[in-house]
Amino acid sequence: MGATPTSYIAGRLGRGIDLREHGSRNLGATNVYRVLGWKYAIPVGLIDMAKGAIPVAIFGPWANGPGWFPVGLGIVAVLGHMFSPYVRFKGGKGVATAAGLFLALAPLAIVISLVIWAATLWLSGYVSVASLTVAALFPVWVGLTRPGEPYTFWAGVLLALLIVYSHRANIRRLRQGTENRFRTRKGVAA
Repeated sequence: MGATPTSYIAGRLGRGIDLREHGSRNLGATNVYRVLGWKYAIPVGLIDMAKGAIPVAIFGPWANGPGWFPVGLGIVAVLGHMFSPYVRFKGGKGVATAAGLFLALAPLAIVISLVIWAATLWLSGYVSVASLTVAALFPVWVGLTRPGEPYTFWAGVLLALLIVYSHRANIRRLRQGTENRFRTRKGVAA
């Protein structure tokens, strides 16, 4: 389920294009927005979140085993999204799918992170800066809102590191001053 390349499918269905050849060439909701518009980006973002939340919500409660099982399900979904075998292991950056995973495991931490993400995007104009900021701070929010759940905390740390890794090209462009700002269709920073 996590490996389903929703952005790729949206590009093919929406305009008959391969999003790996357009915009930022990333298979994520931000690139879908830039290339196809919000009518495609919103469903793609929600589906990408669901890819992380659904396995945990459905199968996690049935697990009578160790506490790492639901966390492991979500991590596999995020890895599937980031390294989808259906598109030659080139997927999205994992932010929305990780958000879905933690929406099921640590909803308050996600609410805090969403507020910080939106504020950072508004202040900086960069989706990458917002995503990196939230990734760096997320383990703190998990630790504060879900004390006594080490598997959830360490999953937050692992996924934060993976998300930072997946943004290495963005980090390079930020340093060079060539990173694209996120703009609405009217050209105003979102």
